[in-house]
Amino acid sequence: MTKLLYIANLRLPTEKAYGIQIAKMCEVFATLKFKVESEKLKVGDNFKVELIYPHRKNHIQDNFFSYYSVKNSFKLKEIWAPDFYFPGKLDKISVTIKNLISGFLLACYALSSDADIIYSRDEWPSYFLSFFSKKIVFEAHNFSEARTFFYRRFLKNNIKVVAISESLRFKFLNIGFSANNVLVAHDSVDLSEFDIQISKEEARRKLNLPQGVKIVMYTGHLFEWKGVNVLLEAARNFQFPISNFQRREDILFIFVGGMDYDVEQFKERAKDMKNVLILGHKPHQEIPSYLKAADVLALPNSAKDKIYLNTSPVKLFEYMASGCPIVASNLPSIAEVLNYQNSVLVNPDDAGDLARGIEKILNEPNLGQQLSKRALEDVKNYTWEHRAKKILLFI
Repeated sequence: MTKLLYIANLRLPTEKAYGIQIAKMCEVFATLKFKVESEKLKVGDNFKVELIYPHRKNHIQDNFFSYYSVKNSFKLKEIWAPDFYFPGKLDKISVTIKNLISGFLLACYALSSDADIIYSRDEWPSYFLSFFSKKIVFEAHNFSEARTFFYRRFLKNNIKVVAISESLRFKFLNIGFSANNVLVAHDSVDLSEFDIQISKEEARRKLNLPQGVKIVMYTGHLFEWKGVNVLLEAARNFQFPISNFQRREDILFIFVGGMDYDVEQFKERAKDMKNVLILGHKPHQEIPSYLKAADVLALPNSAKDKIYLNTSPVKLFEYMASGCPIVASNLPSIAEVLNYQNSVLVNPDDAGDLARGIEKILNEPNLGQQLSKRALEDVKNYTWEHRAKKILLFI
């Protein structure tokens, strides 16, 4: 039996999307049948998967497997690591120091394990392990010039990289990585979670949302690079008429998600807006129902923060699997998956263009149905199982 050790130098469980991705990938890695044969993976035995992560203070006390609705098919191990916080401007320094220390401790555990493959999306443990002969795979979710010394080390030691977008893959190729050593594997979705057989009206009753309005929905964190301020501005300046809806309150913009501090700040920005509802964080199990309750789903990612231009948002694939039409920023990494046949693409950081994209779907329901139908078909290529198979064959 082949053993895969997944290192997450992160707080788990978490309300952030990376937790969903890690949990789903470990679940699928543990259920696929592969084995190592002549240094390559062939169909055969199951993988033995272990997920390790550092001790962190965590307000989420739920069981990991139930929190993420995944099978208890892999081993979990929390590794002791110091957890501390420096106030004010020293906060970033404390995070860096903590991650360095916990990365070293996770690497030490990995070296003492009998893992055949070590897989991680974190630079520090991968860096420490690169000085030894372990088989390491690094999953890249962004590219920062400040972290180039990590990437140079990975290049020197022939470490394979899984990039979550084609645009991110080019970043690694441009610093010298071989095309054979960098794989594109976009994020994915569990289609069964979002194939819920309830109507829009039933979803709204279940969630206590109003029936006689059009709902524009955003799910996810309220960080500026997510474009939520642009969506809020679009809501503030939304133009009418829209079909039979004449009043501003007839088009309701709903924001689901965010950390407590960010939610309070965002509510302050929207306090004078009657057409905005900010609900805060909701369990991931409820997200399919929220998406089902919407008329339009918004993915307004910003182009201002260059480090995030190469992202492959998990919610993009959840949106596609929901059967609801999507309006999204026309960014290179997003346009690798979305196009004018399965969504309405708009200029990033342009509240007016975002509003026009939303208006287009609300005014042309037949177009919305065509787009969502195509998105549902396209997303079948982006399942966690499909992604895991692709990665294992690459390894």
